[in-house]
Amino acid sequence: MSQPLSPSSASQSPTLVDSLNKKQRFEYNKLSKRMRHNVGKAISDFNMIEDGDKIMVCLSGGKDSYAMLDVLMGLQKSAPIQFEIVAVNMDQKQPGFPEHILPAYLDSLGVNYHIIEKDTYSVVKEKIPEGKTTCSLCSRLRRGSLYGYAESIGANKIALGHHRDDMIETLFLNMFYGAKMKSMPPKLLSDDKKNVVIRPLAYCKETDIAEYARLKEFPIIPCNLCGSQENLQRQNLKKMLIDWEKQQPGRSENIFRAMANIAPSQLADTALFDFTNLQQQQQKSHLGERLPLFNLEAAQAQEVDDDTLIETAQSNIDDAVKSFQP
Repeated sequence: MSQPLSPSSASQSPTLVDSLNKKQRFEYNKLSKRMRHNVGKAISDFNMIEDGDKIMVCLSGGKDSYAMLDVLMGLQKSAPIQFEIVAVNMDQKQPGFPEHILPAYLDSLGVNYHIIEKDTYSVVKEKIPEGKTTCSLCSRLRRGSLYGYAESIGANKIALGHHRDDMIETLFLNMFYGAKMKSMPPKLLSDDKKNVVIRPLAYCKETDIAEYARLKEFPIIPCNLCGSQENLQRQNLKKMLIDWEKQQPGRSENIFRAMANIAPSQLADTALFDFTNLQQQQQKSHLGERLPLFNLEAAQAQEVDDDTLIETAQSNIDDAVKSFQP
């Protein structure tokens, strides 16, 4: 079902932001600027949006996708380029899904939007045994439908609401359960080469997004399909990272920065670094020459690029070295 662009007709009523005191308003303004800055930087760093793009912004009804749409619409007004935004929600026919909420909200924004109606809920419940995790199949079915719909409306970019913490959690999930070091990239070309996926919230923290969504009073729609699955692997990873952050603030930021600071020669993937022929780069002009006496103090002060540790015996050997005549 497609809805045409419609102007906002909602009556203006006091909002939570309107009720903030001076200090709270200051913090809200800082948060808004931080969100806008982080999204703008991610877009710039990965060339996510270009002049003339038609971007399909995927809305789930959760805080992340609401925040993404809100910030992108704000940037659209001041960007030096022209790009089109089309909001798309997929109604998966979950029992009790409040299907009126998103259309009413999007109407109030005056943004062009489409609601896709596809019963993936029944497929997931049929294929996945009771009590098992539904997220994988659900996301695959949803992704396939959204990719196809993007083609049908002529959208050349698909914007998803994954944020920094999602990317960190995915990195650990793949390491712990898939034996791979990979995550969600900020920008991705689909396997069939037909769709470019962007994640404008890649630099945004989940805590910032949650507070932004609270203050903006987005009409959050909970996911009833998987909301009762308390022991999901991702939730366990999330708890682990939260505990780490409490023990050492800034650890999550360092993990995320590490994802953009890879040193293939210091890992063990032969597809990324040529370990086999490494000796061909070795300097051999010194081989066979008489080397000077090994200087322990110089060696101890020498900076090394790998993780080699230079260990020295806990005894006074200076005199022995000096008296030794080769």
